[in-house]
Amino acid sequence: MEKRIPLKVYGITISQVETGAYALILGEIDGPRKIPIIVGTPEAQSIVIQLEHITPRRPLTHDLFQTFSQAFGIRLLEVYIYKMVAGVFYAEMLFDNGERQVKIDSRTSDAIAVALRVGCPIYTTELILQEAGVIIEGREDSNEPTEEEEDETTAIQQFQSLSTDELNKRLQEAIDDENYEYASKIRDELKKRGENI
Repeated sequence: MEKRIPLKVYGITISQVETGAYALILGEIDGPRKIPIIVGTPEAQSIVIQLEHITPRRPLTHDLFQTFSQAFGIRLLEVYIYKMVAGVFYAEMLFDNGERQVKIDSRTSDAIAVALRVGCPIYTTELILQEAGVIIEGREDSNEPTEEEEDETTAIQQFQSLSTDELNKRLQEAIDDENYEYASKIRDELKKRGENI
């Protein structure tokens, strides 16, 4: 049996390859290699709100899946990304109901979104890390900010000029509109002010 490499979720970024898509960044826990996996907007939002500990007004599909499985005593033991074909990653989820274990095929983005909610381990193979893994170098050679960093600075400056009440109002509006990326930036500003969220 091929050795399984444990992975950690590093976050979500805008895809440089596919317009309108996002890249889920997974990395080996005991090494420098990262795997970027292209995911759609709904899956990206679901992963981000879990990473940022944002509570949506109503449960998302992955929250419902977690609640449903727990209500019936079914545990997700692990997620295993076992294959990559033409840039598409294949994953399976291993479930246990106390009597038997069942493997279910899944899109990788859905499997990760659920795994983050239940706190189960995520694995892949050495072959996938060799084929798709990259080492993301630092940007020490450049003093110029990226467009994303400039946008971040503008947002921070805008938030600093707002009152705490106004920020809380905008945070709720962002959550209601399911704009979780914007909500996480507001939440970060509130945390800097020592507000309990």
